[in-house]
Amino acid sequence: MLDLNQLQEKITQVLAFIKAQDGVEYADLRVNSIETESYSTENMKVQSLNASKNLGYGIRVYAQGSMGFAGSQDFTAMEETAKTALAIAKATQLTQKNPVKLSPKKVVKDHYQTPVEIDPFTISKEEKLALLFEAERLMREAAPELFRTHGTLTFRKERKTWADSDGSYIVQDLVESGGGIDAVAITRGEMQTRSYPNSSRGNFATAGFEFIKAMDLLGNAPRVGRECLELLKAEECPSGIFDLVIAPTQLTLQIHESVGHPIELDRVLGYEAGYAGTSFLDSVEPGKFRYGSEHVNIVADATAPGGLGTYGYDDDGIPAQRVEVITNGIFHNFISSRDTAGAVGSLSNGTARADGWGRIPIVRMSNINLLAGKYAFDELIAGIENGFYLDINRSWSIDDRRLNFQFACEIAYEIKNGKLTGKIYKNPIYTGITPVFWGSCDGVASQEHWRFFGTPNCGKGEPSQSAHCGHGSAPARFRGVKVGVADV
Repeated sequence: MLDLNQLQEKITQVLAFIKAQDGVEYADLRVNSIETESYSTENMKVQSLNASKNLGYGIRVYAQGSMGFAGSQDFTAMEETAKTALAIAKATQLTQKNPVKLSPKKVVKDHYQTPVEIDPFTISKEEKLALLFEAERLMREAAPELFRTHGTLTFRKERKTWADSDGSYIVQDLVESGGGIDAVAITRGEMQTRSYPNSSRGNFATAGFEFIKAMDLLGNAPRVGRECLELLKAEECPSGIFDLVIAPTQLTLQIHESVGHPIELDRVLGYEAGYAGTSFLDSVEPGKFRYGSEHVNIVADATAPGGLGTYGYDDDGIPAQRVEVITNGIFHNFISSRDTAGAVGSLSNGTARADGWGRIPIVRMSNINLLAGKYAFDELIAGIENGFYLDINRSWSIDDRRLNFQFACEIAYEIKNGKLTGKIYKNPIYTGITPVFWGSCDGVASQEHWRFFGTPNCGKGEPSQSAHCGHGSAPARFRGVKVGVADV
């Protein structure tokens, strides 16, 4: 691997070579150096311990309205890789329907770095495993009948060097940390799970090991164990039409699936129809469609501190931005890349990302956040005569256009006459239609109750890519939601 000065010199030479070729309009080159560590324990034993390092580069070329891409891990063959990208760009001209139009951007030279207090890669493997073992021990001590206890920790750091033929040169040092615990109880063929701080391996952020400490896995472990056993004894959640307060742990996935994906401009244009579906917003005019009630305010914010979808620049060299998606219930903006924005005559808002050197950037969520409202949590509860407070996703399903959905949660807390009764129900499920559901929102809790959750495994694209994004929200109240699977 070349040192930083040699790398910059080589990248500049390769881009100059590409730009000199006939028909070339634009090119960029991205180097990704990624290091990861992951730890998993189960039933007081090490389940897995993995460490990896990955280094390579990708070159993207636009020639006469067509794009070509090639990647390699051989840094001595960068010009040959560039020639391959050029050849692919020329070959794709044979099937070109409409030439690619890239929206304009500025030339940038910058260095962005994730704010980190404790580098997670300086913490020993022994200390990380000891934390998970102690969390497991505390879950089992509180609930000896548990069938399984489990814990995970994951860390990632990436140096991303990006340059283009216009003269931009951007270096980003990105760090991610995440983890969580869960417990499983089984009886009479039934299984219940309780997780913390969320399901799907916990919670993730752009931060260092200080984020793991702040989660307080040990302080929450006994509760997780006890509630898991309590769910086995709980009644099935009733079916019917109920008012709900939904926790940020569940809203993170609700936002992801029913807002984040349908606002991706490549889906709207049909580019993702073969894999991840399209979008019900394909015939919607921004500024005129009511997505939800006046309480629903959602932004795409790649600048939010600590969000898993926080960065300095996307892989088109566009600065991270905060974009109003839904304001007082009205839809205003898609999220876009230079090529998708160019197709509709707008500017990119900086959401083109690839998951590594061997993939082309596509439109990916940054942090899609439901902004806090004005209500105290107790006020939301007080406004419900008969309903439930739902916490942590268990399973989900949504159609390709992101309209009809079903979500199951780990636990439902009963609300009667404006108060949490202390009674819990198992296996709560709610269903809805996206704009109807968001239209039923009549209150969002205040900033005091707002929480951020990271999703490190959002799948999209062919070949498939896994994106890292975030979703923040406070608890929110929804009226007249169908709960359960029985006809009502």
